[in-house]
Amino acid sequence: MDYRLSTIPHLSLFLPMPFKFESLNIRNKALDLSVEIDELAKAFPKHEMFNLCSQIRRAADSVILNIAEGSAGQTNPEFKRFLNYSLRSGIEVVSCFFIARKKNYTDENEFKKYYEKYEVLIKMITSFRDKLN
Repeated sequence: MDYRLSTIPHLSLFLPMPFKFESLNIRNKALDLSVEIDELAKAFPKHEMFNLCSQIRRAADSVILNIAEGSAGQTNPEFKRFLNYSLRSGIEVVSCFFIARKKNYTDENEFKKYYEKYEVLIKMITSFRDKLN
């Protein structure tokens, strides 16, 4: 699915070029995972709605939001700073999964699946960050 606003015909006059972050693989992976986490959190107990559900959703969203914000015409050192925030948020998502697993809100297979997905994403962000001058 293409998430660029510039693909909407009546907006293409206003947005002739996509934002820089739209072409980044790390952004696309983070977006997909954010959507998955949102769906997953819906299955958590209702009493966690304003606690763990909210925390894991905000952390997953923060990964992509920091990638986008950092890419917005910033210098490479500034972009790296935002990528570091993104990495920390990814680690926060993983930490939330440890809590969810300990409280039996997720099974071992689901835990492993998302642990591995976030491990890949964190390695991708780290590699991307390290290649910036």
